[in-house]
Parts: sequence; structure tokens; C-alpha cells
Amino acid sequence: MPEHAHALLHHPVARLGLAIAAMALLFGALAPGFWTLGNWMDVAEGASVTAIMAVGLLVVLVAGGIDISFAATATVAQYLAALAATRLGWAPAASIALGLATGLALGAFNALLIHRLRATSIIITISTLNLYFALLMHGTGGRSIYDLPSWWSDSVVLARFASADGADPVRLTLPIAVAGAAAVLTALLLGHSALGRRLYAFGGNPEAAHRMGIGLGAIQGVAYGWLGMMAAIAGLVQAHRVGESVPNALVGTELFVLAAAVLGGASLFGGTGSVGGVLMGVLLLAVLRNGLNLMGVSPYFFQVLLGAVVLACAAATGLRRTQRRNQQRSTDATPAAPLAGAAP
Repeated sequence: MPEHAHALLHHPVARLGLAIAAMALLFGALAPGFWTLGNWMDVAEGASVTAIMAVGLLVVLVAGGIDISFAATATVAQYLAALAATRLGWAPAASIALGLATGLALGAFNALLIHRLRATSIIITISTLNLYFALLMHGTGGRSIYDLPSWWSDSVVLARFASADGADPVRLTLPIAVAGAAAVLTALLLGHSALGRRLYAFGGNPEAAHRMGIGLGAIQGVAYGWLGMMAAIAGLVQAHRVGESVPNALVGTELFVLAAAVLGGASLFGGTGSVGGVLMGVLLLAVLRNGLNLMGVSPYFFQVLLGAVVLACAAATGLRRTQRRNQQRSTDATPAAPLAGAAP
């Protein structure tokens, strides 16, 4: 095999692309309706909310942290925006701004707790997940908001493209466009800014990054604040898709989002990951869930697969880190060869 082809097959995005193609061929043969245009549009639009949260989570993972509270953040931001729009009569821009500000504030609060308490990020965010969600359910009594204004709940098609078979046209809907914009903004942050380089540097080696003058608190504030804002956007988009705001609609999606991120190459130990890889991870899991649903497989089996994916990725990442650490120790322990002509 040519060297460049071998290197390509070792790239996470290429491997995910091959896996998606293989699954598509399998489900196309086993599940009637899988290859219809309508089904693929449903897959793309259904994955949009997950994609927005996943690219936000990527920033936290790159910086060496982890956040489990983003789904609760999304729900709180969505519900407050819905209250402002329906009960207080706020304008669209003001309601959306409230949702985004709420997500940013809750994400920044996570960063503040992690930085000040010097606690493990997963412990803090599990706590805030329960805190945010419990306060929302207690304050609202679990009541949904069904009368969203038309500017929020009406379906929006930004563009239509003729399909190859002349049937229903391909539609670019608002959720797909927003997910694309979130992905582009995150890619610009991580790949084309000095701040993105600092995020990667800090996640890869926090001690070295600190010696370079990269502040821990600032990095955590940016990472968790960005995820909070992406979570808020995801919450607003989810309410647009279903036409209502349900307090518990998004809580429980955390494992799906995390699995998509680690499948796409994001490390649970920080320093690696790309937006393209995460989007491919989201697509792979969306295709898998869709194919299993069409085949009538229990949704609980899909949850089993998600847990297995996260466990396997964590184990593989830990094994690679251990191997690199052992190799480094072996290199450090190897005595230097004496210089030629030196006295014994």
C-alpha cells in the first residue's frame, strides 16, 4: 500500500468515513427506506442539535477538561428564553440574547468553580448538572411551554435544491445551517487563532503551558463559556424543531454527545481533536441510530453501544498515554554513549 494511502487510513476522519459508508451499505440492504432522500434529511436535521453541543464540548476536551452539565445548561437557557418570549413579550433578538447570555453565564460559573475549588471538572459539572436541572424543575413544576411565538416555532427553509431523481427537493433548513455556522466558528477558534493554539497547548501539557504564561483561569473561562454558549444555541434550535420548550427534553443526551466527540478523535485527556472529526462522529452515531430504528431494534441497545464506545475510547487513550510514558522513561533511563576518544 502506498505510504500516503496508509497514512490516510490512519486519519480519524478517514476511518470514520469508511465506517459510515459501510454502515450505510449495510442498512440500505436491510432497512427499506434508508436510502430515501427524506430519511437522509431527517438524519441531518436530527443530528444538528447534537452537532452544536458536540463542537462546544470539543473545546472543553481540547483544553483538558470535561463537562457533563451542558444539556442542563441548554435546557435552562431554552426555557428562560421561552418565558421571555411568551410571558414577557420580549422581542426575538432580546429573547435569543437572554438564552445565549444564560448559557455563557452557566458555563463561566462552571469554570469559576473548577478554578477556585481546584476540583476535578467531572465532579463539578456532575454537581452543576443536578443543580441546574433541579432548580429548573422545581421552579417550573416541570411544565412545558407550548405556545412559542411563530418566529421561533415555524419551520424555516433557507434554500431548496433539485434532487437527482426529480422527487422532493433537498432543503437547507435552519437547524442544519445553525449547526454549520457553529462548526465553522469553533473551527476558526481552534484552528485559526492564537487562543485556539493556547487551548491545545494547555490541554496537551498544562505545566508547560503555565510556564509559558498561559493562565489557567482564562483558558477554563473561554472553554467552558464557549460550551455554555453552544449549549444555549442547541437549546434554542431544539425548541425550534419541536415547537415547544420541555424542561427535560435534552437532559440525558450527554453520553451521545460525548461519544460523538471521542469517536471523532477528541481525547478525554486533552490536547487533541478537530471539528471535522467530531462532525463525522456525530454523523456516524446518527446513521447508526437511524438504521437501527428502521430495523426495529430496541433503542436501549443503542444506549449500550454508546456506553461501550466511550469506554473503549477511554481505554485506548489511556493505553496510548501509558505506552508513551513508558517509552519516555526508557529513553530517559538509557545512559548516553561515551564520546569517541574519551578516557574510560
